[in-house]
Amino acid sequence: MTAIPITVQTVLFAIFAALTVGAAICVVTSRNLFHTALWLVLALFGLAALYMLLEAPFIAGLQLFIYIGGIAVLIVMVIMVSRQVMHPTEKSVNEPLTALVTALLVLAGVVWMIVQIPWPKEPLHPAQDNLLALGQALVDPGKFVAPFEITSLLLLVVLLGAIYIAKER
Repeated sequence: MTAIPITVQTVLFAIFAALTVGAAICVVTSRNLFHTALWLVLALFGLAALYMLLEAPFIAGLQLFIYIGGIAVLIVMVIMVSRQVMHPTEKSVNEPLTALVTALLVLAGVVWMIVQIPWPKEPLHPAQDNLLALGQALVDPGKFVAPFEITSLLLLVVLLGAIYIAKER
């Protein structure tokens, strides 16, 4: 077995991986919904940093803009406009044993799938060609412009629906 050389990139990867996993654990163990949303933002940021270290800046940008800039901010806004979240009246039902068994089964399935995949030794296509093709496909009227625009409208409808549901009657 060969040893992995300790470089700055390796150390940064370990730091951001630990940050991401730690924040993800805090997401599922936090009792305060607002704190959970903030831990989620930190976990998503750590994932974006990991993408940057893996030399996938486009995916890191998507992670920052779509998940942190869109979804997480939407979650925080909904939590803040909802008064019931700030003053909970119901006790939430938590079954840690069921959650642990489910998580372990999902982990076992993911590990089994990763082991079964015949991974290539080197990239099949240069990343720049794929990025150029993706950019062209997103603006081509015959390909992905409609789903891209429908997704943005769907996010707007979700935001408006959340504000409508959360407003005082």
